[in-house]
Amino acid sequence: MKTLQCGRHRLDLSRPIVMGIVNVTPDSFSDGGRFNDTDARIAHAFQLLEEGAQMLDIGGESTRPGSAPISLDEELARVVPVLRALRDTGVPLSVDTCKPEVMRVAIDEGADMINDIYGFRLPGAREAVAGSAAGLCVMHMKGEPRTMQEAPVYDDVTREVGEFLADQARFLIEGGVDPQRITVDPGYGFGKTATQNYELLNRQRDLLSLGFPLFIGVSRKNMIGWATGRPVESRVVGSVVAALEAARRGASILRVHDVAATVDGLKVYLAANQNHV
Repeated sequence: MKTLQCGRHRLDLSRPIVMGIVNVTPDSFSDGGRFNDTDARIAHAFQLLEEGAQMLDIGGESTRPGSAPISLDEELARVVPVLRALRDTGVPLSVDTCKPEVMRVAIDEGADMINDIYGFRLPGAREAVAGSAAGLCVMHMKGEPRTMQEAPVYDDVTREVGEFLADQARFLIEGGVDPQRITVDPGYGFGKTATQNYELLNRQRDLLSLGFPLFIGVSRKNMIGWATGRPVESRVVGSVVAALEAARRGASILRVHDVAATVDGLKVYLAANQNHV
């Protein structure tokens, strides 16, 4: 698909879109709670827009390996003020959540997309989004955040991820969701070893056969550290290269921390491949 229905927006996916990550958690793996109050989080979001972000993804609950869930009230208290401050910026706003109640509130407050690491598997998730126009990101995760990196095993990681994404997309469509609202995310770093992540990246184009835009998040993840030997704060170059490799393999939306660097890298990539994109 070359377009995506995303709440108030109809997105042109003929070229990859850069989505900036707005963590509103005190225990994010990527920034360690550096933006630990509402004003700082909002200011960071506007900085990402200045750097060229075309979408924003707001997450109120950490999903790093080993993380524990938080209460509904706590997640809403983190997400809603930021969402309200950004809803008139003119860019699509995504909310990263697995809680159906948060999904409903977020959509009511102006969210254009719901990004669910559980792929809308939890009870009530499909019902929470079905009647809206919000774009939906269906992600693959083996296990759950507290245990997902405890020796995950696959016979064929790309095939199994693809089968899961196809099943969950079908589940949403059967619940009344327009297929043009759906994107799929193979879930790099979620229940996968570094080797499995790179096998999946190498064969990412296989997932295009599902017929949905690919939503990709590799930014600063352990797979970058595994390849480079660098800590989280020093993974900008590796993350940009991984994002461009994902784009080369058909990614439509790139979810990133380092917006300016990714935007510049993507401009060069597109200029060099203008007859092939």
